[in-house]
Amino acid sequence: MSRTEHRSSRDESASKEGTRPENLAARMGRWSASHWKTATFGWLAFVVLAFGLGGMVGMQQIDPNSPGPGESGRMDRILDAGFEQPAGESVLIQSTSLRATDPAFEIVVEDVVSDLSKLDVVRNVSSPLSAGNAGQISADGHAALVEFEIRGDADDAVDEIAPVLERVDELQQAHPQFFVGEFGDASAVDALATAFEDDLGTAGLLSLPITLGILVVAFGALVAAGIPLLLALTAVFATFGLIALPSHIFPVAMQAPALVLLIGLAVGVDYSMFYLRREREERAAGRSKRDALEIAAATSGRSVLVSGLTVMIAMAGMLLTGDEIFASLGVATILVVAIAMLGSLTVLPALLSRLGDGVDRGRIPLVSRLRRDDGEGRVWGGIVDRVLRRPVVSAALSGGLLVALAIPALQLRLAEPGPDTFPKSLPVVQAYDRMQDAFPGTALPASVVVRAADVNAPAVQTAIRELRERALASGRMHEPITVEVNEAGTVADITVPIDGQGTDSVSNASLATLRGEIVPATVGALPGVEAGVTGLTAQWTDSKDELKSNLLPVMGFVLLFAFGLMLFAFRSPVIAAKAIVLNLLSVGAAYGVLVLVFQHGVGKDLLGFSSTAGISPVVPLLLFVILFGLSMDYHVFLLSRIREAVQRGMSNDEAVAHGIKSTAGVVTSAALVMVAVFSVFIALSMLFFKQFGVGLAVAILIDATIVRGVLLPASMKLLGDWNWYVPGWLQWLPHFGLSEPEVTLETEATPVSA
Repeated sequence: MSRTEHRSSRDESASKEGTRPENLAARMGRWSASHWKTATFGWLAFVVLAFGLGGMVGMQQIDPNSPGPGESGRMDRILDAGFEQPAGESVLIQSTSLRATDPAFEIVVEDVVSDLSKLDVVRNVSSPLSAGNAGQISADGHAALVEFEIRGDADDAVDEIAPVLERVDELQQAHPQFFVGEFGDASAVDALATAFEDDLGTAGLLSLPITLGILVVAFGALVAAGIPLLLALTAVFATFGLIALPSHIFPVAMQAPALVLLIGLAVGVDYSMFYLRREREERAAGRSKRDALEIAAATSGRSVLVSGLTVMIAMAGMLLTGDEIFASLGVATILVVAIAMLGSLTVLPALLSRLGDGVDRGRIPLVSRLRRDDGEGRVWGGIVDRVLRRPVVSAALSGGLLVALAIPALQLRLAEPGPDTFPKSLPVVQAYDRMQDAFPGTALPASVVVRAADVNAPAVQTAIRELRERALASGRMHEPITVEVNEAGTVADITVPIDGQGTDSVSNASLATLRGEIVPATVGALPGVEAGVTGLTAQWTDSKDELKSNLLPVMGFVLLFAFGLMLFAFRSPVIAAKAIVLNLLSVGAAYGVLVLVFQHGVGKDLLGFSSTAGISPVVPLLLFVILFGLSMDYHVFLLSRIREAVQRGMSNDEAVAHGIKSTAGVVTSAALVMVAVFSVFIALSMLFFKQFGVGLAVAILIDATIVRGVLLPASMKLLGDWNWYVPGWLQWLPHFGLSEPEVTLETEATPVSA
């Protein structure tokens, strides 16, 4: 007897005996349906408790001043041990017509110095008019810097900067004929945090109505459309609260709330849609309410379980980077996916058991007439039929297109977004731009750290003077070069303004000259002396190098465990391997589009950005783990439906056609939700969000169309029964609660009217 005949015989026996689905998702759905009050009100209590608990515990955020990896991290630790590290700030006073020596200009400088000195949080105010501070006046004489520090530790400075910013704003209003603006360690972090918060608010305001609109079109009824959105939002709110607990071990990154909203909406809506559409489909086919719900739990519920676990495994790869930001994002996304998955497997069947056909209340007349409850997609049905008739041509064309899109990814260049990429509307960015023009390199200088038994010794001081001379002679570094020695005389901090915007190729070349030539030939050549370079450019460079070194191990982890989970779920190494290959093609194509847009500038005017220095180091790795996880949603959902048809006795070709046609509607709707939510991030102000949004939106669009609609059916047609081949040495594989369900119940399917 063939494998297909054996499965058909087994299914017929199951049907006669009236077996019910018995996998983990089915059991969870059955319990929730039987205890709908406990499941529903328990979920609401959980969300409220989680959100309240987070407020009570408090959230620990990543310290932006904590030492990072590499040489800059070592030097920062030396500075932390040798110096009290206050946050440094500068106020730029600039005039287009007057010079710093003019009386009117001096009055403004004196007002700034006087007002800042009166603030309790300010200390060590340095006036450009004082003797010995000529370096605080620009070369053309039209700009001057008032430098000062924020009292206390630099870690707390961002919480103390508000009154300083307010006073500077008042000074600008009092002297409108001058430019008066502030830039520094604390003000930059404060502005960045404000921009992230504003972007998060904008993302929420835009994504919710767009998502609801797509759901209304997908379901044709307000109640059915509202359930997935409400479940996704409750999962997001619960995560916002619960994330405070692990934040005391993995401090929360600034990007985490936006990512929680992004992923929570995407997976929460997707999982609910898969479940709800299958239940509606079974009801339309004549199943009883109970049987329709149990079939949905056993089939779509199982797909949700496998997809959710795959996404969480992919996100767990971020914990291997050793980077605080990635660890935080990994924990946040794992948490929101787990909560969204739990809600879909419990509270959703509970609500459906209570609502029954009432889930179709609030029908939108025109939209509801366009909807088909059987899940069949007219457009995709025609496409799949043509693909299955010409699988070789279809696979070659679709695969070739993805490879062509992926080729530019070979040119991918990592570049940390600096202040020059921040929204130009921010006052601190306007001050930064003017400061860079008037005092090149002063806003983001390099810092050469020297540690010795006695940095005041003649040999060390001679080496420091030589370093200064070589730095200025290089043409890449500028005055004022300042030297500060700690009280113990063991550490010297040499501030060196360098060319460039901090993260561009010019800054990197300046840093390379300082590290590779000047420091080793001067202070670094002394015996018993430790010397190195830190500063923002050095920190960003070292972080980028650290991420590069961790990229392959993280990818290996994700690929290995995703393969294993697919193997357990479908018991086919061919299916598991093909899932990995198809997902890699999607990711590669997304990387290629990122390079075309953000390095070659394709469409930059339309998307509203100017910097084409490269891709943020966080984006490629983050995109990989998220895309690899999310793309499994459609893959698992489609393959589960195809596998279900094969088990019922269909041929491979029939099963592929049926599986894709019957899921085309929900996959298209789910993809539209994801693409819409991700596209919202393209409209935000921060370059990181734009890159992230473009990468995700393009990849999901490619995945739901070219990959799942063309390449997947073509490859399954070509492989035939080899898709389901299980070698003898894998027969022992357990399912861990993910086994394929017996979905044939005792109720005969009699079509019911809509």
